[in-house]
Amino acid sequence: MNAAYYVDLARQGLRMPIGADLVLHEQADPESILHDAGRLGAVVESAARRYRTPLAFPLMDLRLEKSDLLAHFGVPAADVDTFHFKEAPDEDVVFGEFLERHKANHGAVRYIAERTDLLPVGMLIGPFSLMTKLVADPITGVALAASGVTAAEDDAVLLVERCLSLALAAVLRSAEAQMVAGARAIIVCEPAVNTAYLSPRQWKRDPGLLDRFVLQPNRQLRALLKRHGVDLILHDCGDVTSDMVERLVTELEPAVLSLGSSCRLEEIAAVVPPNVVLFGNLPTKTFYSDAAMPLEEVRRQTEALREAMRACGHPHILGSECDVLHVPDAAETIRRKVAVMLED
Repeated sequence: MNAAYYVDLARQGLRMPIGADLVLHEQADPESILHDAGRLGAVVESAARRYRTPLAFPLMDLRLEKSDLLAHFGVPAADVDTFHFKEAPDEDVVFGEFLERHKANHGAVRYIAERTDLLPVGMLIGPFSLMTKLVADPITGVALAASGVTAAEDDAVLLVERCLSLALAAVLRSAEAQMVAGARAIIVCEPAVNTAYLSPRQWKRDPGLLDRFVLQPNRQLRALLKRHGVDLILHDCGDVTSDMVERLVTELEPAVLSLGSSCRLEEIAAVVPPNVVLFGNLPTKTFYSDAAMPLEEVRRQTEALREAMRACGHPHILGSECDVLHVPDAAETIRRKVAVMLED
């Protein structure tokens, strides 16, 4: 595809959530579906059909690349979520076969590519965000690096740099597998690229900090996608500044930029080229709660966002700020609010 395809979808008024998880949990046995490529692909297709979008967005499961990487360090599956490296690991990890959950994910992409007329979209965590999941305290290592401390001088800096290298290898491997399966676009999720991990004060101290930890690894990922003719959909639902956004879009050239509800899209549009579609960014993380987000407030914010983006003239696909997750005691409440945001 190309940028014009997504701009055209925006001009047509496409609205959509990232909502495959909602459809998954309507099924009788969601856990077994996660390990069955055909059934998982059918769920992704059902979500796209329900929300009337040609973009078959998969589940936003950002644990997959971590579990794939740690499997080759012998970390048991039950410990993956809480595991952190305590010292810098060996960079020369040799990957073997993907785990069954990953194979099902790739098979679901293939299902969309081969059995539907939808655009098959892959999903993976970005290298910087994956690094932050491999280290108990990534902020210290990044902060020390920003102050000029090198990996040779401090183990915390060595740890984050070595884990970033491993994270990039795992992400590139995941991207390759999804493209082989037929992905025509990939959502790269970098929620940790935010002011908590990369503060404006650190930027002033070390202007190259963002380049070193975020842009350099993501440029390698972007180059891989370009070689395969696959579009980049960049997702960052963290707190970001306009300077961060400008650097990201200038360096990585995404076709679509998805941002969280903490950003005012009509203001961010000033630093985003007109061929980059903005996606989002209704506060869907609060949809489970009628106290935090009443139904009428969903309607009001939906119309306000539409009007603001219409006024600024930037191509925009109205959607969720992140994936809309199933919450057992609030499933119907969430579905009602998603329906409201999709109303014409």
